[in-house]
Amino acid sequence: MDDLTGFQRDLLYVIAGADQPSGQDVKEEIETYYTTDINHGRLYPNLDTLVNKEFVDKGQLDRRTNYYEISETGLQVIEDRREWEKQYVDA
Repeated sequence: MDDLTGFQRDLLYVIAGADQPSGQDVKEEIETYYTTDINHGRLYPNLDTLVNKEFVDKGQLDRRTNYYEISETGLQVIEDRREWEKQYVDA
């Protein structure tokens, strides 16, 4: 996870906390945290990066709508990150 941007990491957490969200679902959820609108040109390339790194699986709901799901690898990198953070936050 050390090579992810903060935005990509936030996307990973949103996907982990949802049940097969569409890209639009992810966008709506991430915009509740970010103070700016997230455009498609920012969202989808970053989702594709997470898929390419095998942190997220991508499937198809219908011809126009994809869903995203956290992979086992993605869950592991989140757990590793949380353990690393714990040594600083919980100290």
